[in-house]
Amino acid sequence: MSAAGLILLAAFGVALLLFLVIRTKLQAFIALILVSYIVGLLSGMSSGEVLDAVSEGMGGTVAEVAIIIGIGAMFGEILKASGGAERLALTLMNKFGEKRINWAMVLTGFIISIPVFLDVAFVILVPILYSLAQKTGKSLLYYGIPLLAGLAVTHSFIPPTPGPISVASLLGANIGWVILFGFIAGIPAAILAGPIFGTYIAKKIHATVPKEMMRNMAEEAKGKQYEKDLPSFRMIAGLILLPLFLILLNTFGSLLLSEESTWVSIFTFIGDPGVALTITALVTFYLLGTRRGYSKEEIQEIATKSLEPAGVIILITGAGGVFGTVLVEAGIGDVLADTMSNLNMPIIVFAFIVASAVRIAQGSATVAMVTAASLISPIIDTLGIEGPMLALLVITIASGATIASHVNDSGFWMVNRFFGLSEKDTLKSWTVMETIIALVGFSITLVISFFIS
Repeated sequence: MSAAGLILLAAFGVALLLFLVIRTKLQAFIALILVSYIVGLLSGMSSGEVLDAVSEGMGGTVAEVAIIIGIGAMFGEILKASGGAERLALTLMNKFGEKRINWAMVLTGFIISIPVFLDVAFVILVPILYSLAQKTGKSLLYYGIPLLAGLAVTHSFIPPTPGPISVASLLGANIGWVILFGFIAGIPAAILAGPIFGTYIAKKIHATVPKEMMRNMAEEAKGKQYEKDLPSFRMIAGLILLPLFLILLNTFGSLLLSEESTWVSIFTFIGDPGVALTITALVTFYLLGTRRGYSKEEIQEIATKSLEPAGVIILITGAGGVFGTVLVEAGIGDVLADTMSNLNMPIIVFAFIVASAVRIAQGSATVAMVTAASLISPIIDTLGIEGPMLALLVITIASGATIASHVNDSGFWMVNRFFGLSEKDTLKSWTVMETIIALVGFSITLVISFFIS
């Protein structure tokens, strides 16, 4: 097939994927697998070659992400069940003081979304936002936008959350570098989209606690009693930071020590993302489970429940790996690389545009990340991209997959419902916040790419 034909085939594959997900409401995992079959056969691959590519893509991708996402989900679930999210929020609010509670909210969201899924963390913490709005008379957005910004940034930028883990696996990026660049891009993005934008938009839109949500607010006396039963702040913060520390120790320990050192071998093992999360999960099960009175059966139930959403993410990521492998075998990667070269377009810009287009078209950040990574992965080998640049591409794709959340995204309606906003005001607040995060993240990765490319 000609180069032009392969480009058209890649465009057709993405368009078909979007049609199946948006119009027919076909589950993203099935849609990705089906499109992979169709693109492979239309490219001229034999049926046997297509099946081999599907098997290779699924097996290779799932082998990398299944342990990380699965154990990470268990870690987050036990943290949620123990009240860890509430402890972080209450402690940081006390530390920052009443005048800077919005800054405490963005930091709370930034930390808690490392182990806990965004929507789950938001639902857990929204009663605190209601209480603050009732006490101060301020708009819910004054506290809510900073919390959401912190949650959204970490959810998209910093492993071991599923999104960046999935993209890192598809691109072959080092998780330690992804974490480092995730913090570098994520902190200013959270500040600008959180307390700064939140203060501005709260003056424009006065959101009050929805009447139907009032019953979810706890009485102040009950809250004080409940706070006594929460785990300590130091324990929660330590557990969340433990896997990040071990992963970074692996990534940068080898740069500081001789490769022949025994310590490098130790750091390499315990700093592997799967091993680091396994260690953290076991410690968490003991400290937040057994030690706090949970039975073995209750801990097992919590861990099993966490695998329900994790399983879907693992399968979608695996299907993304299948799509990427088919594109590679069909030769589309070489063609896309040549096209980018002729257009003089940096791969950072190309990756952001692709992720943004898929995100705006179909809504799901996860599907946008996986689809964009699948299209980018064939180009990487052709261009010889490696090392830290791969991690930058992960954050770039995550930025594009965050942009412009609107009516086709479940997050849009979650904020609309819990804040009692109209669709117009949700677009002005939540959608703009997500876009700020995306543009700041992309801008920072673009600048860094000039220094490391």
